[in-house]
Amino acid sequence: MSLKKDINFSLWCDFIEREFLEGQFQDLISQNVIHGATSNPAIFASSISNSFAYKQQLVMLQANNEKRIYEELAIKDITRAASLLEHLHEENENDGFICLEVDPFFCDDSEATIEEGIRLYNSIGKDNVMIKVPATKAGYKAMKKLTSLGIHVNATLVFSPDQAVNATKALDEGIKESNRNTKAVVSIFVSRFDRLCDLKFTSKGIPTARLGIINATKCYHKINEFKNSNIRTLFASTAVKGDDLEQTYYVDNLLFPNSINTAPLNTIEEYIKDGKSEESEILSLEECEKFLVLLEKNGINIEGIYNELLNDGLESFKTSFEDLLSKLLNH
Repeated sequence: MSLKKDINFSLWCDFIEREFLEGQFQDLISQNVIHGATSNPAIFASSISNSFAYKQQLVMLQANNEKRIYEELAIKDITRAASLLEHLHEENENDGFICLEVDPFFCDDSEATIEEGIRLYNSIGKDNVMIKVPATKAGYKAMKKLTSLGIHVNATLVFSPDQAVNATKALDEGIKESNRNTKAVVSIFVSRFDRLCDLKFTSKGIPTARLGIINATKCYHKINEFKNSNIRTLFASTAVKGDDLEQTYYVDNLLFPNSINTAPLNTIEEYIKDGKSEESEILSLEECEKFLVLLEKNGINIEGIYNELLNDGLESFKTSFEDLLSKLLNH
């Protein structure tokens, strides 16, 4: 896609599954559609639970505890994805990454996050792997330490501009300490705002399907204020639920310079068919603030929304991980 060359925008695939890696994933790479990939506990839970591709390895690993089984399955997939993306990373060190998340139950334990991040990164043994760390108080400490060691980091579950600033600050400091070409992304979650708030906004006459994009744009401006070219904004949670919006809505409206959009497979397929290729209009920081002031005038507590979405996101990943481990224990 010429767009990537023009403005350094990348589309990454928010999906990992073993059979997919051996087929369509490679097609999307060769067609120059995707330039990286992401995963999370919910994606792995769905893939491992619903695909026969893991059956043989599950039998071989049955003597291990459930977390060891999960890690062996995940590491095999991540290693394979890293190999398939490696040439993209060699061509452009900002791209060609595959992301693996640490145990979501470590979200408030910086030392456990650091230890697991190092262990997973070393187990995979590929430079084009990013370790995903939730943007919590403990997570910021872990992000700084991991990047200082030269480990690439994806700061995930970022909803508020404060989280974006704190994560970017930690990553910026760690990268500068590393004295290496360490890369990082700050993952801003988008569509969950509109799914949570649009019904209430309709009743108050507030424009719908706007908060996610406006908040993401404000976070994008805040991240860019650090002027660290090794840190890019990644727009996540860009799937559309229901029929009210085009499937590519959260991609088409966030085609920003020096950014990434990680989208689920069906969104990518729609983007190939119908997605726009020109750069999106970027609202100014002042315009973003105007919308947030409008919310405040209508009695909408934006800080409460940020906290609710973060807590829901953390709990959702914990639940997915717990369910997966339970299924592996009883497989």
